[in-house]
Amino acid sequence: MCGIIGIFNHKNASIKIKLGLKLLEKRGKDGVGVASEKEVMISKSISITKDINNYANRLNSTYGSPNSKAFAICPSNIVAANHCSTINVRHYKLKIPAVHNLLGHTLHSIVDFVPQPLKGNGILAANCEIYNWKELAEKYKLKVKNDAELLLRFLDRFGVTENALNELDGVYVFAYWKKNKLFLVRDILGVKPLWFYHGTSFGFASERKVLRELGFNNIQELTPRHILEYDIHNNNKKIHPRKFFTSVPELHDKKEVILRNTSKLLEEAIIKRVPERKFGVLFSGGIDSTYIAHFLIKQGYDFTCYTAALDSPEHLPSDLVYAQKVAKEMGLKLKVRTVKMEEIPAYLKKVIPLIEDSHPVKVSVALTFFLACELAQKDGCKVIFSGLGNEEIFAGYERHKHSTNLNLECVSGLLKVYERDLYRDDVITMHNGLELRLPFLDKKLIEYALRIPEKYKINSEHSKLIFREIAYAQGISQELAFRKKVAAQYGSRIDSALDKVSRWKKFSSRPAYLRTFYPFPNAKLGVLFSSGKDSTYAALMMSRQGYELTCLITLKSENQESYMFHTPAIELAKLQARAMEIPLILYKTKGEKEIELKDLEKALVLAKKKYKIEGIVTGALFSTYQRDRIERVADGLGLKIFSPLWHKSQEQEMQELLENEFEFILTSVAAEGLDKSWLNRIITKEDVIKLRKMKDKLGTNIAGEGGEFESLVLDCPLFKKRLMIEKADILEENRNTARMIIQKARLMSKNTTSNSKTPKSL
Repeated sequence: MCGIIGIFNHKNASIKIKLGLKLLEKRGKDGVGVASEKEVMISKSISITKDINNYANRLNSTYGSPNSKAFAICPSNIVAANHCSTINVRHYKLKIPAVHNLLGHTLHSIVDFVPQPLKGNGILAANCEIYNWKELAEKYKLKVKNDAELLLRFLDRFGVTENALNELDGVYVFAYWKKNKLFLVRDILGVKPLWFYHGTSFGFASERKVLRELGFNNIQELTPRHILEYDIHNNNKKIHPRKFFTSVPELHDKKEVILRNTSKLLEEAIIKRVPERKFGVLFSGGIDSTYIAHFLIKQGYDFTCYTAALDSPEHLPSDLVYAQKVAKEMGLKLKVRTVKMEEIPAYLKKVIPLIEDSHPVKVSVALTFFLACELAQKDGCKVIFSGLGNEEIFAGYERHKHSTNLNLECVSGLLKVYERDLYRDDVITMHNGLELRLPFLDKKLIEYALRIPEKYKINSEHSKLIFREIAYAQGISQELAFRKKVAAQYGSRIDSALDKVSRWKKFSSRPAYLRTFYPFPNAKLGVLFSSGKDSTYAALMMSRQGYELTCLITLKSENQESYMFHTPAIELAKLQARAMEIPLILYKTKGEKEIELKDLEKALVLAKKKYKIEGIVTGALFSTYQRDRIERVADGLGLKIFSPLWHKSQEQEMQELLENEFEFILTSVAAEGLDKSWLNRIITKEDVIKLRKMKDKLGTNIAGEGGEFESLVLDCPLFKKRLMIEKADILEENRNTARMIIQKARLMSKNTTSNSKTPKSL
């Protein structure tokens, strides 16, 4: 656990680096360091309150001589910086040199005390836990004191290449500066965070809020599958892609062999993460944290479990009940933090700006997590274990039950874990002075688990089946090993508490209340927009969760039978964009299979450049063909992927559309039970009932997911005006196949009453 920051090609780099280090202070209190191209400076602390106040108040754009305290200087021509703590160095009251390129670091020491930045052939600032550092040091005969020093010597010798990175077993983020080049790299899952800005200058930091406080705009999170190479002299950057985990080839070993190998990998993943410092386990009484605690106590380790839940005597939180029960059965040391309803607003004021996100689910989990971490920190812990990741590698979520390719679904979940979970958990643990350990996100374990056959992971009764069997075989009771998953926000009852507090504060919804604590959008998103109900509803859901819809992206295919993109009435996307007052990128494609993905990539590149989007929204429900290809393209461009409808019940989606006042029509039909009478009329609750009966009788999809029909949205809460179809023809191919040809449409005021809301079939 450390903080890293860099400012390059900026005339006020010395001021900004100092302010940034102060803002990163929580991430490392054991030391602070700064490196220029020629020297490395280290100190126990940095005091720049005057500069902080000046900057925060925007009193002026230039600063006088800063008054930094007691920096020790190690000239690069005398001794490598990583040995500064062990030699007799003089301390000077001096300012950081007024140069344009600086690298900074705040230290949280776990293994030995080696201050950073480190200097060898290159200069390194890293936040890392390299578990095989001793093995690599022995293999390559490197004399080093800890994992950060190993990383420097390793990069000095082998460079920043994918082959070199593949030898590292652990989690990390680092900046490696050698001559004119700066490399920024994260571990492949993104356990350790990094954000960057690139404009007239270049800056990066462990937390987005730091760059924002320093006045940078258009801040991006470095995608874990990217190596960023920055050319300092020319102020340009290159992106080098990295390969991700794969689910093929599937294992063909006997079940007992897979059980034995998985069990061994699980044990190794935990053991390599056990520190010499005092540590704890975030404990819910669920099988993930129970397995970790059970294994640790069997191995004789001394640790404490920490549980957080709502103070609710009349309805005891299930996680609290099970945590206490498991602790008693296993003889675990357990400490509990219960929070009263009236305490929650004060905690939200801390937690939401900390995680920089007002998404209701993230906030619910974050508050539970924060309370437990705060308890661990007060108890003197330096390291905390979490069971995060088990659901993804062993298939524990509801969406896994409906997947047509289970392990590919697991891969998809792992692609998103850095955005969904890891940044939140990192900043919370850092704030509380804790190093987070995630054994279920161990590289070797993931590589193996993703290839375990589906039949061993899930059945009609249980998810994570093979993991539960291993837990039971190792002595965990059947009741605990096969306890049904309960998400942290529900098991702690924090989720229900947030609903009550929102109502108590007289807000219309929980998202509306939570957004009062964080004035910024969670992320700027482009919407892959088809003009139909799914993409529009997905956009509405993300908007309500605090995300900014920056643009719509529509692919207009010349191929009516496009494999990827919606084609009927796509030309009306322009009017719908005007109705939503959101810019539209309309990109043409011939619709040739696979080649159309190149056109999608070009459209996304344009959206990223023009509207600075950070991610994309898709309306995917069940089509893995579309979802997986979109994810591959987006991830390659460094864009986050949001599919809020994924594996939502199709009938539920249709009902929610009507509940949310969506007015939509069908523009084409192509299935038994449907005919031209379904076209160009607003879909009603009665129609949904008919579609459900058709599903029961014919096996069709209620939401048209199998291509049974295509839709067009006329009005919804995102629209400032509604769409009116004035003239259209119906082209009937046969009894069950027909489509609309829309010849004339316009926008009309929502309060206009002179026109009927229900368009006539023309």
